[in-house]
Amino acid sequence: MRLDEATWPEVEAYLAHSRGIFIPTGSTEQHGPMGLIGTDALCAEAIAEGAADIAKAYVAPTVAYTPAPFNTAFPGTISISKPVFLSLVGEIIAGLLGQGFEILYFVNGHGANIAPLGEAADSFPDAHIRIRNWWDFETVDRLRTKYYGDWEGMHATPSEVSITQSTHRIVQPGDAAEPPEKLSARYIQTHAGDRHGPPDEHRRRFPDGRVGSHSALADPAHGDALLAAAIEAVADDYSQLCLRSASQMPPKTSTSPQK
Repeated sequence: MRLDEATWPEVEAYLAHSRGIFIPTGSTEQHGPMGLIGTDALCAEAIAEGAADIAKAYVAPTVAYTPAPFNTAFPGTISISKPVFLSLVGEIIAGLLGQGFEILYFVNGHGANIAPLGEAADSFPDAHIRIRNWWDFETVDRLRTKYYGDWEGMHATPSEVSITQSTHRIVQPGDAAEPPEKLSARYIQTHAGDRHGPPDEHRRRFPDGRVGSHSALADPAHGDALLAAAIEAVADDYSQLCLRSASQMPPKTSTSPQK
């Protein structure tokens, strides 16, 4: 159930019996020659909506404007600063908590969001907030390894391209049919969380936008399987969070008249 497609009376009725909401976070940045600019946001949104359907919960509008300064040398990338992102997420959290939501589950699709999302959540120590990247789960990671091995790489990955091929459209690989430079394990570890250099330097280092990822290995059938695995894992993780949160919350005081 999408929050932006609901009416306020519907949300008020929902809050009378359930207090959880999914918040997808992604980016608006280049994803190589055959990856859609909204890939991170589109993946997070599809997975959050699928999990919300299972959990009978609301999913908030996707946060798609996020930090991606290293990719601004590629046309189409829109990056906001970390302080602005922190402020935005903090106000979203505060707004939802203030209206009665108590369980906030972030489904993330962009590496550079991980640290600031954690910082924002830490500002609300008493809230029930969980942040998960859609690829964090063992069942999902097993598929990524099975399908692509080391060619999953770091950016414009075949797994995320597969998901957008399943949910949106297929772009022919063109020159991306050839594999990119393979990254060393040391490079991947050093640059995890999208710790990349200045935009011009980053484009010179990876001129077509792929960062060790062989995007042409993407397949919409893989996308279907990855989506199903991620949705199931997220829905189950959300359910566990709800159970844990319920055990920690004081019982609600009844407002009905005494008999």
